[in-house]
Amino acid sequence: MKYVIIGGDAAGMSAAMQIVRHDEKAEVTTLEMGEVYSYAQCGLPYVVGGVIDSFDSLIARSVETFRDKYGIDARVNHEVKAVDVEKKLVTGDGFEVPYDKLLVATGASPVVPPWNGVHLKGIHSVKTIPDTKALMNDLDGITKVVVIGGGYIGLEMAENFVEIGKDVTMIERNPRLAGIFDEEFSKKIGDEASEHGITLRFNESVEAFEGGGDGRVARVVTDKGHIDAELVVIAIGVKPNTGFLEGTGIHLFANGAIKVNAFMETNIEDVYAAGDCATQYHRVKERDDYIPLGTHANKQGRLAGRAMIGSPRPFQGVVGTSIIKFFDLTLARTGLSEAEIEAQGYPYETISAEIPHIAGYYPNSEKLHIRMSYHTETERLLGAQLIGTAGVDKRIDVLATALFHRMRISELEDLDLAYAPPYNGVWDPVQQTARRM
Repeated sequence: MKYVIIGGDAAGMSAAMQIVRHDEKAEVTTLEMGEVYSYAQCGLPYVVGGVIDSFDSLIARSVETFRDKYGIDARVNHEVKAVDVEKKLVTGDGFEVPYDKLLVATGASPVVPPWNGVHLKGIHSVKTIPDTKALMNDLDGITKVVVIGGGYIGLEMAENFVEIGKDVTMIERNPRLAGIFDEEFSKKIGDEASEHGITLRFNESVEAFEGGGDGRVARVVTDKGHIDAELVVIAIGVKPNTGFLEGTGIHLFANGAIKVNAFMETNIEDVYAAGDCATQYHRVKERDDYIPLGTHANKQGRLAGRAMIGSPRPFQGVVGTSIIKFFDLTLARTGLSEAEIEAQGYPYETISAEIPHIAGYYPNSEKLHIRMSYHTETERLLGAQLIGTAGVDKRIDVLATALFHRMRISELEDLDLAYAPPYNGVWDPVQQTARRM
């Protein structure tokens, strides 16, 4: 059986490892358009900030490991340009590879609008190791950095630029940072940015870039004026890498992501998809969604590999859980924001509370701000958000688990959660908040 996988990162290589571990006769070929396999993209901002001292630390397995230890025909610099689903053939410049089963795991690329001047030196995006190396090679002598976009990548890059002494301005076309959070929490995130010297420009749209005499970016032109810049990072979102599938008949989501079922199958026989190029079923929305995260990519890739070798296990879906460090704060969310709940048309109420993250009488307790939304007719938990300096990670995982199992908010009180004064109050903050419904 000839298995071909397009993409050599999280989803693709998770699938490849499942195949080689369970099918000794498998012929596995992986086609990676770059030169680096299987690395942690989420760690890239922290290499820029010096928290992680080497890109090598982000690589889970090298291409040589996949070749020599696991017998995978792992190819680099092989960009796939087309797939013939009738002939079962994958093609690119100077190569063609036949398949019996195909996995598309091509990930996503940063959205870069065709702004005038966008190709000037000093303008970057951050998605791959080569992207980030190019940015870091461009930092010497740089003081003024502009980050376009106030989402997770924009926040992480802004923080790490501040940590290495840069003067940072963030441009966000919306009225607040981190729009996936409710407005109350977005304000706290904006306050944290301002407290660390970041200049915030809200309700402002980028229109172009202007360069100096050396061909390097010198200014960002917006609908409200000019902003001096010596280096720019564009972090306004990503788009699935699926353009090469045109003409195949593979069904795509509105944004170009590949529609898959619970077994990562597309509508074309023997063609699978997983990771940032594919959809994910959202357990709270009860429909397909697109939430490109490394956790989802690894799970979907693993399950795609199992399905391809005839040992299927269904993907159980996601609840939209994420977490980020931003200076002294930890920000986390799971389920739906209030805006998403309203878009779904659910009747709901939101409870908000500030509670010590450990026993209030124990030294060094910190305030934990929690918001929970629930369906007013069924009491089913719909979403939760937390911000604090300690204890956020523990609680968001409890709430994500509750959402996954479709618990009612009143049932949170019944959970048997760990208690000792250095770690918790006798009633966990999650339970204390739930009791306020």
